[in-house]
Amino acid sequence: MPFRIGNGYDVHALVKGRKLVLGGVAIPFEKGLSGHSDADVLVHALCDALLGAVALGDIGTFFPDTDEKYKDISSLVLLREVVEMVRKKGWDLGNVDAVVVARQPRLAPYIQEMRKVLSETLKVSVSRVSVKATTTENLGFTGRGEGIAAMVTVLLETA
Repeated sequence: MPFRIGNGYDVHALVKGRKLVLGGVAIPFEKGLSGHSDADVLVHALCDALLGAVALGDIGTFFPDTDEKYKDISSLVLLREVVEMVRKKGWDLGNVDAVVVARQPRLAPYIQEMRKVLSETLKVSVSRVSVKATTTENLGFTGRGEGIAAMVTVLLETA
């Protein structure tokens, strides 16, 4: 089979005292995401999508939140390792389609920078990385501003 598709989903709560990082980009906001690493939900969902496409499990399998070496680590470091695992299995990235679900902050001003950072980390053209943002019209935990979620789909091609 020359193609594989993977899906990833992640959620983290918004809390005071943490910086907000999405797609490897620091975003000014009064809250950040709670987590063991930098809690970048977009990168975590991307890692899960890549790992899922090659049937390797999920991000917690390789980078458990019980391991202190991952405490406050940049999720981009984890993404680099995941990309290497995928390539060792004989797959290249076709494209990424991602959506971040957040009531606040407004993410539109940061989307292009996220695409650039992710494409550089993935070592693909920025034209292969789509990032979108949406709200849930004040519904659910994201709509109440309690957390941020991300959903990612990837297409892999045989190397």
